[in-house]
Amino acid sequence: MTRRLGWFLAGGLLVALLLAGVVSNFASGSPDGLDATARQGCTFDSHGEITGGDCMARREQDHQLADGPLAGYGIRGIDNPYLSTGLAGVLGVLVTFAVGGGVFWLARRRSPGKV
Repeated sequence: MTRRLGWFLAGGLLVALLLAGVVSNFASGSPDGLDATARQGCTFDSHGEITGGDCMARREQDHQLADGPLAGYGIRGIDNPYLSTGLAGVLGVLVTFAVGGGVFWLARRRSPGKV
C-alpha cells in the first residue's frame, strides 16, 4: 500500500468516526420520509400512538433483533443517550471499515506467480 493511499484511508476513517461519534447526536428525531409515508391516513394521540384510520404503520411489527445490544441506534446498558449513540456509530464505522477492508483484501489482484 502506498503511503498516500494509507494517509487517505486514515483520513477518511477519522472523518467517518467523527461524523458517527459526534454529529450523529444532532440528527433529527422526526420521522424520516418512509416513516412519514407509512403514517399517512392514521390519526395519533399526543404520545404518537395510532388511535384510528388506515395506514401501513398499523401493520408494523418489532424487528427480530429489537432486543439486540445495538437496537435503537444506541448501545444497551449505557444510560447516557449521547454516549450510547456516539459509541454505536463508532462501532458501526469500525465494523463496516473492517468488513470492507477484508473484502478488498480478499478480492485484490494477485500476480500470476503467486497463489
